[in-house]
Amino acid sequence: MAPEILTLTLGSFATNAYVIGSHASGEAIVIDPVDDAERLLGAAAAAGWKITRILVTHGHLDHVLAVADLVKLTSAPLYIHHASPRLQEERIQDPVLQQLFPALPVPDRLLKDAGESCGLPGIELRSIHTPGHAPDHVAYYQPQSAVLFGGDCLFAGSIGRTDFPNADLGTLMHSITQKLFALPDETRVLPGHMSPTTIGTERRNNPFVLDYLRTLDTSDGSLA
Repeated sequence: MAPEILTLTLGSFATNAYVIGSHASGEAIVIDPVDDAERLLGAAAAAGWKITRILVTHGHLDHVLAVADLVKLTSAPLYIHHASPRLQEERIQDPVLQQLFPALPVPDRLLKDAGESCGLPGIELRSIHTPGHAPDHVAYYQPQSAVLFGGDCLFAGSIGRTDFPNADLGTLMHSITQKLFALPDETRVLPGHMSPTTIGTERRNNPFVLDYLRTLDTSDGSLA
């Protein structure tokens, strides 16, 4: 039986939090505890699940405001990319980073750049390091259901912002074109904001990606 996915749009930035549960095991994973830990816990409980893992796509404040409370309420292990602790140290010296990257509980597992298994029994998930919007950005791919939890990397007709400290457009485009676009076209993208899309739709129609690729073609002389 495929896992079930609940979407809760929470917080001042209308960020999507995802609860992925297995009715077979009764366990659930939360991706990006945006805000209101009690509501996330209640949604899982209403579905008959216990939250036993917390995953973060990146450490921007609008994706992690409920992390500390949810860890306290559930004692679930916290997974983040290994770049995040470095940013936590830098925030002390940089007031902008201090606002963007609030302090988090000590993570139980630091994800590496290579894909890692992050799932539970009945819930297959693997990490895909997708920097650009933030250096610690990770997307999570569920091959059994062809679903990508994309965070703030790729949106319907748009891409993640790159005007933040430590963000970079070229890096983001590499993450999208070389990593996310390697997934099947039918892969459903559940983003950190706004509505779902698919890899195939964005490969064919995303204006930001197409403009970027056209610029690269022009620069090497292969497109007039």
